[in-house]
Amino acid sequence: MTPAWRHLPRALRLETSSPWTPKTCPSLSLGAFWRSVTKLGLHTKPRMPPCDFTPERYQSMPYSRVLEVYREHLSPELVYFPEPLLLHQGHMQWLFDHEGNRYLDFFSGIVTVSVGHCHPKVNAVAQKQLGRLWHTSALFFHPPIHEYAEKLSALLPDPLKVIFLVNSGSEANDLAMLMARAHSKNTDIISFRGAYHGCSPYTIGLSNVGQFKMTLPGAVGCQSTMCPDVFRGPWGGSHCRDSPVQTIRKCSCAPDCCHAEDQYIEQFKDTLSTCVGKSIAGFFAEPIQGVNGFVQYPKGFLKEAFQLVRERGGVCIADEVQTGFGRLGSHFWGFQTHGVLPDIVTMAKGIGNGFPMAAVVTTPEIAKSLAKCVLHFNTFGGNPMACAIGSAVLEVIKEEKLQENSQEVGTYLLLKLAKLQDEFEIIGDVRGKGLMIGIEMVKDKTFRIAPSLCITKPEADFAVDVFRAAVTQHMERRAK
Repeated sequence: MTPAWRHLPRALRLETSSPWTPKTCPSLSLGAFWRSVTKLGLHTKPRMPPCDFTPERYQSMPYSRVLEVYREHLSPELVYFPEPLLLHQGHMQWLFDHEGNRYLDFFSGIVTVSVGHCHPKVNAVAQKQLGRLWHTSALFFHPPIHEYAEKLSALLPDPLKVIFLVNSGSEANDLAMLMARAHSKNTDIISFRGAYHGCSPYTIGLSNVGQFKMTLPGAVGCQSTMCPDVFRGPWGGSHCRDSPVQTIRKCSCAPDCCHAEDQYIEQFKDTLSTCVGKSIAGFFAEPIQGVNGFVQYPKGFLKEAFQLVRERGGVCIADEVQTGFGRLGSHFWGFQTHGVLPDIVTMAKGIGNGFPMAAVVTTPEIAKSLAKCVLHFNTFGGNPMACAIGSAVLEVIKEEKLQENSQEVGTYLLLKLAKLQDEFEIIGDVRGKGLMIGIEMVKDKTFRIAPSLCITKPEADFAVDVFRAAVTQHMERRAK
């Protein structure tokens, strides 16, 4: 199975409709595409939902110069498109390129823009703080960090109340690894195959996606275990997932009993008995796998796995970098959907709506264990700008009921996408929860859908129609 990240450009292109955008009329940005697919048998052209925002006129580098700078000075690994978009401005769920064309953003900057591009309230808070105080280290008090710590801790259950602020998901998971080892006095840490927890020298050992693995020696003491994937894996059926949509694979399990969960737990036990020491440092798990294609585990798996880890002296870490802050709809944190209480929670991406910010939250006991081993310090972690923005994001999620919107619109979108399985034999699986949705093709492509939490049902309808048209076009080409 080809890892999902390799197909992000295709997913983004389909979600935003960018490859078919004409150069002259922003309000009809899908016109050229729909003319081409109508010839293939589609008779209804959906209208792009309206947007009451007018972007500023682009006055920076010409596109040709941007390409030259990229080729001379920027990493060639980071651009996927043959003709990359030159983005100029964003407004909520919309993006505008350098020519004024409008795009519906259905991947939110890799699951990062949680409340919408340049949200007015977040912008206003950032501008106000920018004029007051940009930076001071955590060695000094400043109100934004204390205000934010109080708001964030109120959203987490006891005893998860001690917060370490950093700048990225990789940094957060790096610190969580250090905490686990400091507290347990052990080394081995387990993560799932297909997991992505960062690409720092430390966390790259936890990330088990082939393209991110190094040919040089990596982090010591990191072991992988089978991902309990009920679609791709050897076990799974029609009652396994916490999702409105189940795999089409049938099983004889009762609704409250999952044989697949039992089988995957046996694999986890095998890892514990053969690949790690008798005592371990910890276990990392994303509540839903991100980079691997938004993979969900059988209900009950994490609860039993956490218990097995703790019996070996390890701590349990929930990586909420992509799943947190209401994205899954039913709960604010992904770990809550599994009925578990982690010892450490890491978070990033949506925490700052695109501002570089991340956090690790743990118990007082584990925080004290870390303090005995090392003086942890982060120059920019918890700076006034990040904390002011973080507070604004939490307020917007609550005031605009974005978690509830994620549940309502996400379920609506998920069910509409699931109907496409009846239309197209090449769609193997539709899965997810809230606004974290994966579509897996039968052969080798996974589309990840994770728009900003402010998305609406008309925009969801439009995205489904674009996706249907793209698949139809593919099928027509294949038939020829």
